[in-house]
Amino acid sequence: MHNSPFLTPKHRVAILLHEGIYGTHGKTGLAFLRYSETSVVAVIDYQAQGQSLPEVTGIPHNIPIVANITEALPYDPEVLLIGIAPSGGALPAAWWDELEKAIASGLSLVNGLHTPLAPKFPQLQAQQWIWDIRQEPKGLGIGKGKARSLACQRILTVGTDMAIGKMSTSLELHRTALKQGIKSQFLATGQGGIAISGQGIPLDAVKVDFAAGAVEKMALELGQNCDLLLIEGQGSLLHPGSTATLSLIRGSQPTDLILVHCAGQTHIHDFPDVLIPPLPKVVQLYNAVASAAGTFGDVQVKAIALKTSHLDREQAQQAISQVSELTGLPCTDPVRFGAEKLLSAIWKSPKH
Repeated sequence: MHNSPFLTPKHRVAILLHEGIYGTHGKTGLAFLRYSETSVVAVIDYQAQGQSLPEVTGIPHNIPIVANITEALPYDPEVLLIGIAPSGGALPAAWWDELEKAIASGLSLVNGLHTPLAPKFPQLQAQQWIWDIRQEPKGLGIGKGKARSLACQRILTVGTDMAIGKMSTSLELHRTALKQGIKSQFLATGQGGIAISGQGIPLDAVKVDFAAGAVEKMALELGQNCDLLLIEGQGSLLHPGSTATLSLIRGSQPTDLILVHCAGQTHIHDFPDVLIPPLPKVVQLYNAVASAAGTFGDVQVKAIALKTSHLDREQAQQAISQVSELTGLPCTDPVRFGAEKLLSAIWKSPKH
């Protein structure tokens, strides 16, 4: 579903993904490749140029990987999507040249970086546009717990860490629900999800006082027209730098949670001294915080989504079984094995 005033499924997109296919900062571009309905005609990554996209990413699309924007132009893209989030958020100078060449060649830009690009390119051609995704929406207020009034089920993905598959889990659930004829909506809360779905709330661009209110506003808009609202999680209650999770819990007033974890991970990425507790304790934590001692009802983690991309198939199935046994909850890797098991754990047919 695309409500974006800019990007539509009819556009031809090239994705700027330098050092993102083999590196750790290409999450936005890789997710767009996997889940967007928009036609991607070229991927730009000098490290992986000439390689097979399915072989290096596991994403089953035969799209050429080229070295730079000049090599992408013969594939006739109309839009360049910045699919990387470099450390510190700033693009290296050489990659800036790519943006300048793209604009000079008449391409439009989808920008998920914190720095707005529209002011830097004031002279655009008639059909050109720049979509700066990370802009705080206007007219926000504080959260008031109003999403509880919605009749739809509201499923929030929560995590043991950042960047472990909360968006992918929500999108896989959305896809599976639609296939089963369930009236489902996906509420994007980060730049990747917004680029894919065409709408959402860029939570990390919202002042912290208004974060829950921003989520609530979007939940009330989308939740009127569905039976199942799938809210993309951000951050983690366990991460020392994360403030997003609580805003999402309070703003969306979830009816149920799905916990996302990376198989075998024992501490927060980049923080070896911050250990991840045993999963049953993490489940208890999220149940307690979401329910707030009963203030917001009895909200529970109903299933575990396990990231297993670093394991072979047999190891993955073993890890899934172990987590299921440990927590007593249904568990699967929805990207690898489908989201049916997660959906059946949370879906209750509406009482009309």
